[in-house]
Amino acid sequence: MEKAGKLNRDQQAVIETNKNKAPTNQTEAYMQHELTRLTGENFDLREKIENLNESVKRLKRQLKTYMKKLQESGVGNIRDMDERVPDSTEADQTLPVILRKEAKFLGMLEYSKEQEEKLLKSIITDLKPRIASQMLPGMPAYVVFMLIRHLDHINDDKNVRSLIQGGISHIKKTIKKRGQTDIELKTLWLSNTLRLLHCLKQYSGEPQFQAESSAKQIEHCLRNFDLSAYRRVLSDIAVWIYQGITKVMEEEVQPGLVVALLEHEGIGGLSGDKPRPMRGRAGSTGNDLDTPTHLDPKEALDGLLTELTRFHLVLQKHGLDPEIITQIFRQIFYFLCAGSLNNLLLRKDMCHWSRGMQIRYNIAQLEQWARDQNLEDTGSKVIDTLLPIIQATQLLQARKSEEDVPGICDMCDKLRVSQIIKILNLYTPADEFEERVSPVFVRKIQNKLQERAMEEAKNQVTLLMDTKFSFAVRFPFNPSTINFAELEIPEMYNNLSQLVRKV
Repeated sequence: MEKAGKLNRDQQAVIETNKNKAPTNQTEAYMQHELTRLTGENFDLREKIENLNESVKRLKRQLKTYMKKLQESGVGNIRDMDERVPDSTEADQTLPVILRKEAKFLGMLEYSKEQEEKLLKSIITDLKPRIASQMLPGMPAYVVFMLIRHLDHINDDKNVRSLIQGGISHIKKTIKKRGQTDIELKTLWLSNTLRLLHCLKQYSGEPQFQAESSAKQIEHCLRNFDLSAYRRVLSDIAVWIYQGITKVMEEEVQPGLVVALLEHEGIGGLSGDKPRPMRGRAGSTGNDLDTPTHLDPKEALDGLLTELTRFHLVLQKHGLDPEIITQIFRQIFYFLCAGSLNNLLLRKDMCHWSRGMQIRYNIAQLEQWARDQNLEDTGSKVIDTLLPIIQATQLLQARKSEEDVPGICDMCDKLRVSQIIKILNLYTPADEFEERVSPVFVRKIQNKLQERAMEEAKNQVTLLMDTKFSFAVRFPFNPSTINFAELEIPEMYNNLSQLVRKV
């Protein structure tokens, strides 16, 4: 209103002036007034443009913030969207809008060679399992391989060796320093070591590793270097980490092993099966009888199954291959079997019919747990490792007359002859109505199994199972479906995006 009033007063002044002036002067006055008006409108429009530009900048900042959040939540490649929005301060609104082409990435990462140590520290040493579990499984391995791909692209063999050897060194140092008893940290780096091993195979260019690769993945194969020699190194590191995981798991289940599997009474009301003092054997595996903590047999089995479930969740959380998870539990189940059978062979109070039923029930809970976790679906026969202790319980429950000798010998094919004879000699009738095992019956068993006994003697087979035994480890090839060109490094990853550049 003020501007309109001012404009009206100016016009009135011009009219009054023009009444007393010549036509030439009148024309100049009108032109001067029009120029003043246009200048004012120009300032008003410029102020509006500045306000709009501020709004555009604010909205672009918000857009970038939302883009980052979408990228972190796993949405596909949406970067460079802001480049398609023309800047109103630099573009003439009357001209056609010019759109920039989307950048085509090659799925590589470039880094400054002087910052290699700092980069590896961020990728490996400083990565916490809690952060890693929130990212794509195998992200550290993918990042390292994308760095290798760029060095291969520029044919830099010196830095390829330095990068891979440095990465291996950082993994070993991290586990030795922080992960001696940390199953989750060991699992994180077992998973990523194997993923890097799979990448070296999948992108080696060798046809046997490309059967499941897409056309784009085949394009991403290494062009200049043959890194097959490093596969063996990575495989050895993976075996070392794998053995560390099983060792820590065995140490954690060992204290409750005997109480859970031998002394827990899941079947109530069995005659002749009276509670016995534990005599300091809780948690013993046959050669370690000192246990600092008393465990309640009623809770021990549930505690053991809870511990196994925790292990399984940790292994799955970091994307460990299912075949490897199954092999780990095969080893753990062997340890449980060896520890429980060794204790049974040393405890006369356990060797009777009703206790055999209780132990069989406890072992059945382990079998059911393995089935519930689908550990039997991989063909590794996890439950088969429990057969020696299962057959020992069946021997305790079997009828022991002379006509049963052939059946017992066939039933106990996973037990050693010395173990069968030991259990029969320790066997105690549950009550006065049950007959003792006669010496004649034991001799007939020995005669029937004489050939097996000679073979075992030749191989120096011992009475007790070897709790230190380890199955051979296999790492089956497991290709990924990741397209490196679309892979985004999350901001939560130790600010890694500041040390590398996508190519």
